[in-house]
Amino acid sequence: MDFFYSQETLTGLQWILRAIVSFFFLLFAVKMMGRRAISQLRLIDFLMALIIGNILAHPLSDEQLGLKGPMITTLVLVILYLISVVGSLHWVSLRNFFEGSPLPLIENGQVIHKNLVKARISIDMILSELRKANIEDIQKVALSFWEPDGTISFFLLPQYQSVTPADIQLTTKPFSFPITIIKEGKIDSHELNRVGKDEGWLKKNITVYNADVTDILLATIDTNGNLKIFLYG
Repeated sequence: MDFFYSQETLTGLQWILRAIVSFFFLLFAVKMMGRRAISQLRLIDFLMALIIGNILAHPLSDEQLGLKGPMITTLVLVILYLISVVGSLHWVSLRNFFEGSPLPLIENGQVIHKNLVKARISIDMILSELRKANIEDIQKVALSFWEPDGTISFFLLPQYQSVTPADIQLTTKPFSFPITIIKEGKIDSHELNRVGKDEGWLKKNITVYNADVTDILLATIDTNGNLKIFLYG
């Protein structure tokens, strides 16, 4: 455990052990913080990523710094983060402090310049985001918001929105999402049983493709029992 504490010098093995411990500790800390911290870098998430990365980076490059202090500091920060997240779910004022409210950038085809300045967004950035959303004309936008996670959302005026089956009262089939039952030559028995099928049924149906289970890259089945098979190329 000498690698855990500060040293004048560390051997190659001690550096390796320190890196391994730091990696799994950071993995544990991020797991505690939850998926939100990974998928959405809001103010508090960005702050945590910046601080934790800085804290754990130093012991991995300086043998005179131990791991004990940074790990304790990181745990305290993770606990404070979780308290802040839970608190923001219960108190609107705290949520607004950490996340802020959506800021309107466009209303009825007109750019709100003062809000662009407030959000520090240029016209070029707005135009870039419009192109990404396949919108060629600002005047087609009913509403646009600068979201708390840093993204820009757009809502088109009704006359420019795509027609849906509901708009023309067209009867549609029920939604059916394909379930993966074979992936990279391995059967997922749990998913197979969930759709009321067994391995005997599956192997019987894949004989049509003159293939074995190990020859299949991907196989899916929908709620209607339609089987699709993709072989290795």
